[in-house]
Amino acid sequence: MVDDAVAAIRSGGLVVLPTDTVYGLACAAEDRSAVRALSALKGRSPGQPIALLAADLVTARALVPELPDHALALAAALLPGPFTLVLPNPACRLPGLAGERPDTIGVRVPDLDGVARELLDRVRAVAATSANLHGGRDPGRLQDVPGEFLAAAVALDGGELPGVPSTVVDVTGREPRVLREGAVPASAALASIADALGE
Repeated sequence: MVDDAVAAIRSGGLVVLPTDTVYGLACAAEDRSAVRALSALKGRSPGQPIALLAADLVTARALVPELPDHALALAAALLPGPFTLVLPNPACRLPGLAGERPDTIGVRVPDLDGVARELLDRVRAVAATSANLHGGRDPGRLQDVPGEFLAAAVALDGGELPGVPSTVVDVTGREPRVLREGAVPASAALASIADALGE
């Protein structure tokens, strides 16, 4: 099944994959038509950002080589793990993912194993969002993923997941801002960032 998922990503298709938090809906990060199809299936506005889910920070930096050193240092302290970090993207790379803020990009390096680890090791990076309809319940099991997603994508079953999405933190400004509290409570997220920054 992983072979089918790799083929789908490489041919512009969609994949449902388990992460370390919830099931995600993914496609090739650099394929703008695939990203549009992902947004349309989910019922999201094209102006809403989609995260870059990378196998590791080396991969993320290869795709966004202008990531500032301080942002990379912070990301290295928090990832892999249940965070999505909104980082500066000065060259506006991967514009299909950026939404209305093309000079930023959400980067996620999940702590994976099993079929999801194998997939990401082979394709290196995908665009990914939670595999639910916009505003719907976050799926912790494959059977919680909407049927229309499963009909349109290759699905990988990773068993039962925590079912709470990643915590999204914007670190592009002078002070970090928690945009969505998820698997890591906001106070703990900000404390981890302060520790990483030596504050």
